Amino acid sequence: MVGNFAKAQVKIGYINTNELMGLLPEMKTLQVQMQAYQKTFADQYQTMTTEYQTKGQAYESQQATMTDAARTAAQAELQDMQARIKSFTDNAQKQVDAKSQELLKPLQDKVRAAITQAAKDKGYTYVLDAGTTDLLVSPPADNLLPAVKAILGLQ
Repeated sequence: MVGNFAKAQVKIGYINTNELMGLLPEMKTLQVQMQAYQKTFADQYQTMTTEYQTKGQAYESQQATMTDAARTAAQAELQDMQARIKSFTDNAQKQVDAKSQELLKPLQDKVRAAITQAAKDKGYTYVLDAGTTDLLVSPPADNLLPAVKAILGLQ
């Protein structure tokens, strides 16, 4: 058994998936879709902050002449608006992240399948992601990017 284990050869390759994803033509379309999606939130955010600033300036200019009750009500309204803006920002970020993951998943699956195929074709047991791992020494022969680009039809 020890003899068989010693004969087993482990071959390790690497690929920079970030670089590979950037080469996919679908990424440009995805980026345009994400920018349009983000813009809807940015526009709403801009409207909310403009309203908040306008009411804040009105409060600042009129607070000296306001009754205590009016001043308290205006302060409460401004605090409520501030809380809604923060809640909106947090929710928008979660929605943008979820949409990004939804759009990226098919591309990630496509890349993973191509990497798996290239590793199988070239006899690699393990493939590391050079984009997320610090490879201090890596021979060019073990870089699977050219093989995966060929599988995906990229130049």
